[in-house]
Amino acid sequence: MRREIFIGREQEQEILQKGLASYEAEMIAIIGRRRIGKTYLIKEAYKENIAFEITGLQNAPLSEQLDNFTYWLQKMSNSKISLPTPKNWLKAFMMLIDYLETLDFSTKKVVFFDELSWMATHKSGFLRALGFFWNSWAVNKNIVVVICGSAASWMIQKVVNHRGGLHNRITKLIFLKPFTLSETKIYLETRNIHFNLYQIVQLYMAFGGVPHYLKEIDGTKSAVQNIDAICFSDFGLLKNEFERLYPSLFENAEKHIKIIRALAKTNQGLTRNKIVKATDLPENGNLSKTLDELNQSGFISIYHPFGKKKKDSLYRLTDEYSLFYLRFIESSKNEGEGAWQHLSQTQTYKIWSGYAYENICLKHLSQVKKALSIGGVYSVSSSFYKKGTTDEKGVQIDLLIDRNDNVINIVEVKFYNQELTLTKAQAEQIQQKIWAFQTATKTRKQLFLTLITTFGLKHNQHSLGLVHQILKLDDLF
Repeated sequence: MRREIFIGREQEQEILQKGLASYEAEMIAIIGRRRIGKTYLIKEAYKENIAFEITGLQNAPLSEQLDNFTYWLQKMSNSKISLPTPKNWLKAFMMLIDYLETLDFSTKKVVFFDELSWMATHKSGFLRALGFFWNSWAVNKNIVVVICGSAASWMIQKVVNHRGGLHNRITKLIFLKPFTLSETKIYLETRNIHFNLYQIVQLYMAFGGVPHYLKEIDGTKSAVQNIDAICFSDFGLLKNEFERLYPSLFENAEKHIKIIRALAKTNQGLTRNKIVKATDLPENGNLSKTLDELNQSGFISIYHPFGKKKKDSLYRLTDEYSLFYLRFIESSKNEGEGAWQHLSQTQTYKIWSGYAYENICLKHLSQVKKALSIGGVYSVSSSFYKKGTTDEKGVQIDLLIDRNDNVINIVEVKFYNQELTLTKAQAEQIQQKIWAFQTATKTRKQLFLTLITTFGLKHNQHSLGLVHQILKLDDLF
C-alpha cells in the first residue's frame, strides 16, 4: 500500500529530500491552508532527522508560548532537570542553540516550527529572535530549519518578504495545495475505498481535495450517504468546520467571512466594486489585503475577463467546502443525517452542482489542456461577460482558452448524471454565446466549442457542427 504522505506530493518530497541532502544549511518555508497535511508531510519526510519541533498555540499570550517552548525543549532533550522558562524569544533560541550543540551533526538535523504565526504575534520578538538563530548559528551548521504556516498571506508578508534578519533567508518555498481529482482517487484507494469517478467527483464538489476531510469517507457508503454523515449528522466533522476555519487563519476574520458569504450568493463571481456594495466594506488598502489573503490561501480565485482591464477582474469562491456549507449545511444542519438525501434531489442542488463542477474544471485546467492536446501550446485563460440590455440578454462564458496557434477554445461545462443530449434550446443558447463573443471582441481567431461533461455527449442534429471537442470525467482524472 502506498503511504499517504507521498500521494500527490512527489515534487514536495523531492524538494524536502534535496534540502536534506545539500551541503548547506537550509531554511524551508511550507505554506498551505488548514487541514492540508503540512505537519504530516514534514513528520513523515523528516521523522528520522527531527531534533526539535514545536507547534504554536492559537490565541495564546507570550508567556504561554514560552512555557510551551520550554516543555518541548525539555522533552526532546531528555533533560532530567527542569529547565527554566525563558523571559523572551531571544533567550529561548539561545537555550535551543545550547541543546543543539550537544548533538552529533554528522547527519543533518531538522528543526521544525509549526504554525509560525501563532508564535510570532505582534511585538513578541519571535521573528527577530529566529533571525538571530539563523544568522548567528544555524547558517553555518548541517541543519534544515522548517517553518510552516496556515495563514498564507501572513507567511509571505512577514517571513518570505521579511525586511529584517530573515530577508532573503528562505532557501526553498513550498505551497502545499489540496489533492487533485486524480490524487484524491489514489488517496481513497490506499484506504481501500474504490469508488467510480462520478462518486468521487460528487464528494470532491462538497469537500475539495483536503486530506483531513477525505479521511472521514466511509467506503461502505455512497457519496450521498457520506456527505450526509460528514456534513449533517450531529458528530459530522464538517457540520461546524466553517465557524472554525477562517478565525484559525486570519485576524479579524469577520471581513474575510463577509466576502466569502457575498461570493457564495453568485454563480458569476463579483468585481471588486460589487464586493464593496455587497459587504459594505470600505474601499481601501484593507480590502486589498483581505482579498489577497483569501486568494493566496486558496479560498477564492481571480479571473480576468477577455480584453478587459484589471479592475474588471472577477472574484469567485472556489473553496468547495465553503461554498457547500453556505449553500446547504448552514441552513439545514439541524435537520440531521438524511438531510442530503432530500437536498440532493432539489433544483437548488442542480444549480450548485453545475457551478461546483465548473470550479473543478477551472482548477484542473492543466488536465483540460492535456486532454485537448494543447499542453505544449502557449495559452491564456480568461472569462467573458457581456452585460445585458433591454433588447439583448447578458452573456457569460466562464472559460476561454486563448491559444498562440490562432485558436480560442470556448469551454462549456455541463454536470449531468448520464450521457448528455443537447436540446434545441441548449444549442441555440450556446450558439448565441459564441456569436455574442465574436461580435463583441471582433476576434479573427478560429473558435472551437469544447464541451466538458460527466459522461460525454450523445450526438444529434443540435450538436453536429456545433461541438468540436468533448471531454469527460476521465479527462479530469
